[in-house]
Amino acid sequence: MTSHSDPSYIVFDGDEDKWAYAYMKGWNANDRMDFNFSNAHDLDSMTSRAQGEDYVKRNLRARMQKSSAVIVLVGEKTKNLYRFVRWELDLALSLGLPIIVANLNESRRQDDRCPPILRDKCVVHVPFKMRAIKYALDNWPNEFRRLPLTERQDGWRQYTAEQYRAMGL
Repeated sequence: MTSHSDPSYIVFDGDEDKWAYAYMKGWNANDRMDFNFSNAHDLDSMTSRAQGEDYVKRNLRARMQKSSAVIVLVGEKTKNLYRFVRWELDLALSLGLPIIVANLNESRRQDDRCPPILRDKCVVHVPFKMRAIKYALDNWPNEFRRLPLTERQDGWRQYTAEQYRAMGL
């Protein structure tokens, strides 16, 4: 099981999907909810407006290098974003980090909203539901790290109906 004190790096469309990121932070802050994650974006403050793209990318790289997993919030336009989102996904893949794709349309599998760079990669797809994301955070990083490189070539993963029933979904 991943220690939730290990930071998770969240990738999302800052223009369209900030609401989903805010939900996750809310789940995390609510003591009555069994959802905890250490947000890599809380590791330092960064004022991107005052700095250039190189500064932002340098800081994002440092944050991701301290992360134990990457959560990608995939909305309607995520696959079309190149400046930061595609760069972040490319970095996560090159660092060999376990990636959890949380589909904002609540799909349990890879669909046409998935950014091309992640299609058929060894990532797990879950719906944007607190229990599904928590389950993936608890399980996927260790599962991914245990997979032989040959099995990582088998492409994307999804959880079974049985696993979703166990999650209460």
